[in-house]
Amino acid sequence: MAAGCAGIEAIALQPDFQSIFRQLPSVGRVMALTRNDWCVHERHGRYEDVRADGPMGLVLGPDIDLRVFFFNWASAWSVTDAGRRSLQFFDAAGMAVHKIYVTTETDIVAFDALVDAHRHPSPVWPENPPAPERPAPRGVNDAAALRADWQAMTDTHQFFPLLKKHDADRLAALEAAGADLAQKVAIDAVETVLAGAVAEGTAIMCFVANRGMIQIHSGPIETLRRTGPWYNVLDPDFNLHLNTTAIAQVWVVNKPTSDGWVTSLEVYNAAGDLIVQFFGVRKPGQAELPAWRGMLAALCDTPLAQ
Repeated sequence: MAAGCAGIEAIALQPDFQSIFRQLPSVGRVMALTRNDWCVHERHGRYEDVRADGPMGLVLGPDIDLRVFFFNWASAWSVTDAGRRSLQFFDAAGMAVHKIYVTTETDIVAFDALVDAHRHPSPVWPENPPAPERPAPRGVNDAAALRADWQAMTDTHQFFPLLKKHDADRLAALEAAGADLAQKVAIDAVETVLAGAVAEGTAIMCFVANRGMIQIHSGPIETLRRTGPWYNVLDPDFNLHLNTTAIAQVWVVNKPTSDGWVTSLEVYNAAGDLIVQFFGVRKPGQAELPAWRGMLAALCDTPLAQ
C-alpha cells in the first residue's frame, strides 16, 4: 500500500488514532470492517458515542459497536483503491486491524477534513517486524477450582480474568469446565444456528476480533448464502463472511450471570484461535432470549446447567 502497488493511492496519517476516532462521528454513515484470517465482519452505520482517550476505546452506537485496543495499533492510512476510499489501520506487523469505507451516505467534505487534519507531515517507510510468536498452549492445573470460579461468575466479562487467574488457554478452560458449562458440538452448528435465527426471527450478536479490535453486530439477520468455502450473511447493513473450511471445533458455552445463564456459540480453528462468537441479543439487566438458548441447547447431547 505504501508503495502504491496496483494503482493504490495511500496517504500516511499521523498515528494519533484516538483523535481520528473522536472525529469519525462527523463523517456520517460508513462501512466498518474488522476481520481475522478466517472471518470478515462488515457493518454499515455511524460512529456514535465514541470513547477514545487512552490505550483502549469504545464505540457504542446502535449500528457500529466496537471494542478498540489502540495499544496494538501502529499506523493509519487514507486509501483510494480503484476509486473506493477508506481509512485503514494496521498493527506493527502490518496486519490490518480495522478499515472504514466511504459509502454513498458519507459526508465527503467531513471525510476530507479528517484526512487533512491528520495527514502525516513527514511520512517514513513502514517497518514491520514479525508478529509476536503464539504462546505455548497452557492447560488447566486445577479443573475443580476453575469450575468453581466459573460457576461463581456474575457477568460474562469476568471470563477473561478467570482465564488469567488460572493461567489457561480459552480452549483448555472449555475442555476442563464440564459439559454442562461447555461442550463441543457439530462442526456445522454455525449454519444450523444462523438458519434457525433467520427462520425464527431471533436477533443475534456476532463478535469478530483480531489483535486490535472487536466488532459486534446486534440485530436480526435475513439473508444467508454459501459461496464456495464461505458461508455468508448478506443483509443491507450487515455482512459476515465465514470460511467454514477453517473450522476445527465449535462449542456451546454456558456462563452464569446476575441476569441468569447466558449461552454462546464459539468457533475455533485448528490452532485454537477463536474465529467468531455468537450470542442472542441482550442488554445488561435482561435475561437471555429463550429462543436463542433453545437453539443452542438443541445442539447439545448433555443438558446445560440452569
